[in-house]
Amino acid sequence: MGKVFLHQLSYEEARDYFSKRDLVILPVGSVEQHGPANPLGTDMLIAQALAEEVASRSGILSLPVIPFGVSFHHMGFPGTITVSEDSLESYALDVLRSLSKWGVRKVLVVNGHGGNLPALQIVARKAMDELGIRVYIYQWWTSSSHVLAELFSEDERGHASGAETSLNMHLHPELVRPERLVDEEPKGSFDNRVFRFAYTHEMSVSGVFGRQSASSPERGSALFERLVEDLLGIVREIEREGQSEG
Repeated sequence: MGKVFLHQLSYEEARDYFSKRDLVILPVGSVEQHGPANPLGTDMLIAQALAEEVASRSGILSLPVIPFGVSFHHMGFPGTITVSEDSLESYALDVLRSLSKWGVRKVLVVNGHGGNLPALQIVARKAMDELGIRVYIYQWWTSSSHVLAELFSEDERGHASGAETSLNMHLHPELVRPERLVDEEPKGSFDNRVFRFAYTHEMSVSGVFGRQSASSPERGSALFERLVEDLLGIVREIEREGQSEG
């Protein structure tokens, strides 16, 4: 696959890249519970894998994954690590400030965890206002929702359910415990008509939102390939947008 991450390059190789390209990929994840079958690092592992594959196929450089995210709602489960919204915002902005010194003007964030989104949206605004960097935020379950809907039923598209588990089975089969797959319908009220904060353990005993039992590496492979193709299309659109603005 060659060198696709910034940390794999020498400073001379980095200088050569930044002299030609002003776009980088930044994967962001979390370390939090994903049910008894999945690894805590599911979100960071999927974000990193998508960034790595897209970087390899597009020639766009990826940064190392930011592993920790805003995960306080999962703190009822052992091993979950959380940072505050302010911490994630400050950290990400510091990364972008460094990138701005090397001429980066566009950053594609591959976000693996929905809890990060509010902080990342603030980062996107501040990066534009303060640094002149345009931030694009991609989330595979929303940005590529049409792909997901074609391959997985609605009850397989929740937190830690069939789609995520299948991706893990494809990407890191050694980290998945298939004997611990769970199907659990989350408890909730109002049918999403209004927002009410709730901790994950209040809604799900296992931490799984939906059906895992039909997960498979084959389904994960098909989903991963479709997500990569979709994300590559987004990369091309971002590159064209930059050319048209120039």
